[in-house]
Amino acid sequence: MKTKKEFTVADYLLTRMLQLNVTEVFQIPGDYVKHFTQALEDFEGIETIGTSNELDAAYAADAYGRTRGLGAVSLQYGVSTYSALNAIAGAYVERSPVIVISASPGADARQIGNMYNVLYHHSTGNLNADQEIFERVTVAAETLSTSANAPEKIDKLIIAALTHQRPVYIACYKEVWAEPCPKPSNTKLKAIVPKSEPASLQNALTQAWSQIQLAKSPLIFAGVEILRHGLAEKLEKLIKESGFLYTTTTLGKTVLDEKGDKFIGTYADQASIPEVIQIVEAADCIISLGTIITDDYLWLVENKFSDMIICTTQEMRAGYFTYQNVSLGDFLDGLIELFKKAKAYPLTLKAPAQPKFPEPWSSNSDPKYKENDETITYNRFFEQTTAFLKKNKMLDEIIMTYGVSSAMYVATNIYGMSQNTYISSAAWQCIGFETGAASGAQLGSRKQAWTVAGDGGFMMIAQSLSTLVKYKLNAIIFVMSNGVYAIEQVYVDINSFKAGPQHKFDAFDILPKWDYQALAKAFGANSYRAETISDLKKVLHKLKEKTNLPTLVEIVIPQKDLAQQMARLGNE
Repeated sequence: MKTKKEFTVADYLLTRMLQLNVTEVFQIPGDYVKHFTQALEDFEGIETIGTSNELDAAYAADAYGRTRGLGAVSLQYGVSTYSALNAIAGAYVERSPVIVISASPGADARQIGNMYNVLYHHSTGNLNADQEIFERVTVAAETLSTSANAPEKIDKLIIAALTHQRPVYIACYKEVWAEPCPKPSNTKLKAIVPKSEPASLQNALTQAWSQIQLAKSPLIFAGVEILRHGLAEKLEKLIKESGFLYTTTTLGKTVLDEKGDKFIGTYADQASIPEVIQIVEAADCIISLGTIITDDYLWLVENKFSDMIICTTQEMRAGYFTYQNVSLGDFLDGLIELFKKAKAYPLTLKAPAQPKFPEPWSSNSDPKYKENDETITYNRFFEQTTAFLKKNKMLDEIIMTYGVSSAMYVATNIYGMSQNTYISSAAWQCIGFETGAASGAQLGSRKQAWTVAGDGGFMMIAQSLSTLVKYKLNAIIFVMSNGVYAIEQVYVDINSFKAGPQHKFDAFDILPKWDYQALAKAFGANSYRAETISDLKKVLHKLKEKTNLPTLVEIVIPQKDLAQQMARLGNE
C-alpha cells in the first residue's frame, strides 16, 4: 500500500500559485533546490518548463507574468540566481510580477561550515548574499530557515508581488521545502488596493481639473501601469467621457486595444510617426497616467513639465504641485466623475485619420533604396509583415516580443494591435530579452509569439530556440541579420551609416557570421531565409502552415540600413 504523500512547504507555494492561474514554472535544476523541483515535478496542474539557461528561464517568467498576471522561476542557489539577476532587474523596472524561487545550504551545512570553515559550492562565503542582492530588484525577499510560519510568509510575498506588480524572492534552507506544512485556504490571494488620502486626492483633482479646463489641445498619455494594475477599463471610460485623444509610451504600447479612433499611435519620441510627434508637441495639457518616464522622453520632460499632469504608482503631480498618498485608480475615478458632471464642457476633439498602408513604412525607410528595389530594410520588413498580418486577420492571434533594437523602435509605428500583445524591454533596454521572452509570452497568453530580434540580441540567447523546440511551441523568431549591433552604432557614431569606405563601424559592433539554417537544424526547428522582398512574401505565406515547432527566419538586411526612426533618434 502506497503511503499518502505529506503536504509540504513546496506544495503550499505551488498551490497558492495554481490558485492564481500559474500553470507553468520555468526552471533550472540544482541540488540545493531539489526538494522544490521534485515537488514541482509531481504537482498536478503545473508544468515544469526546463529551459536552456537562467536568462532564458527568467526572461520567460517575466513575459509570462506580463501576460498571465504572475510568473515564477525556480533557480539553483548562487550560480543560477546570479545569472538570472539581469532578467529579474528588468522585471522590477518594467513592473512584471515574478516569484523567484531558490534554496540555500541547509541548517546542517551551516553548522559544519561554521565549525570547520568550509566554503560550500555556489557560495561566495556569505550565505545571505543571494537575498541581499535580490533585495535590490524585488519588492520583498525572504529566506525561510524553518517551516514555522511558512504559510504567512509565503502569502505575504505573493501579495507583495500582486500589489506592486514587481518581482519577489523566496528561498528556503535546503531541507525546508520538504518539511510538512498546513494546506492553504481555497481563497486565492489578492493585491492590496491602495486608498488615497481624501484631502490630498481632492487637492490633486482640483489642480488637475483647472489645468484641463484651460487647455485647448489636451492629450492622454498612457503607460504600462494601467495594464499591470487592471485599470484599462477605467482608462477607456476616461477617454470616452473626455473625448480626448490618447497615445502610449513604448513600454505601454497595447495598454488598450489599438483599434479605437482616439488612438493617435504610440509616442516613442523621434521614432514616432511624424503626425504623432506633431500632436504631442502641440499638446498644452498632457495627462500622463501609469507611465514610466525614461530618458527616451527627455524632450517631453524638458519642454512640457509644467503642462503635465502625472499620476503613477510612484507619484502624483499636476504642473509644479506634488501630492502624497494619491492612488492611480482613485485619480482615474475622480477624473471620470469630473467629466461626467461637466456635460457642457466645450472641447470636442476628432481624431485625425490614421496612417494607412503602406505608410508609415515607405517614408521612414532608408532613402537610398528606390521603390522598385528588392532590398529588405527595417521599414520594408514591417510594411510587409504588418500587411500580411492584417490581410490574414492574425493581429488578434499573435503576441510580439522585442528587446531593445532598431526593430523595437520601428515596430512602435504599428497600428491596430490587440491589448497586451506588444511586450518589450523598452525601459530596462536589454538586448536579447525578446527571444528568451518568446516561450513565456506564448505560454502565458496562449497566442503565437512573433519575435523580432537583432542578430546580436539573438546570439546572446540563441539556446532559447531549443526550449521552444522541447515544448513544441510554434513561435516565429525573425532575426534581422545585418552582422552588427546596429542600435549601438547609432548612438556611438551615426556617421558610420554614411556611404563610403571612410565611414566604418567600430570593431566592437561587428558580429561573427552565423549559419542560421544550420543552427535551426541542430536545435530541431524549422527555418527560412529571406534576402529580397519577394523572398519575404513567400516566407510569410509559408508561416501560415500548421506546425508544432518554432520557426527561425533570417531576414537579410544591409549592414548600413538606417531606419529614419533611428536616424531621428540618433541625431536628436
